Amino acid sequence: MRKIAIIGGSKGIGNAILNELSETHHVFNISRTAPDIPSSNVTHHSCDILTDNLPEIEELDGLVYCPGSINLKPVSRLHLDDFRNDFEINVVGAVKTVQKYLPQLKKGTNPSIVLFSTVASKLGMPFHASVAASKSAVEGLVKSLGAEFAPTIRVNAIAPTVTDTQLASKLLRNEKMIENMIERHPLKKFLNPEEVASTAQFLLSDKAASFSGQVFEMDCGIVSFKI
Repeated sequence: MRKIAIIGGSKGIGNAILNELSETHHVFNISRTAPDIPSSNVTHHSCDILTDNLPEIEELDGLVYCPGSINLKPVSRLHLDDFRNDFEINVVGAVKTVQKYLPQLKKGTNPSIVLFSTVASKLGMPFHASVAASKSAVEGLVKSLGAEFAPTIRVNAIAPTVTDTQLASKLLRNEKMIENMIERHPLKKFLNPEEVASTAQFLLSDKAASFSGQVFEMDCGIVSFKI
């Protein structure tokens, strides 16, 4: 049974990944709150990724870093601390985690790291300056670490469009906003967490053995198409 650490598996996309993997993997969940998953394959560690020391884990074959932010404001209303906080959550936390568990991953079986970006790193969107800046740094990290760790550890990222999670609830808070969001995407839909979880599972698996340094845009066509 392969061993996977998920940072932020108690909510949203991270929780969907935890559900997806827990049937066939031993999963270490690291988050402030425990996930509601009654599985003997899940070990929870309570931890604030930005302030606490990460728990000791002896063996790992995969790492998924899920924490993120959606801090949408005009740049005139963004403080420098907004940029700093978003960078800490999205980039520094990921680096801290990779550095902590790198020795274990190097000894793992076909090890893989999955990080998260956003479609806003490719598609210019108003009010996304802070999150797009930090997630663009994540994409640079994926390229750099993928090259540095080759051929031992694969490193990839998923860049989802709007996903139906608590984090995105302000963007989907009424029927009109949901209809507008669907209409904006050429595939006339947005994402659910289970779709993203399936992609993460693929990237962790041996089926993705030839992929590293890649950013997979789950965009429902919003970046790729102009229709």
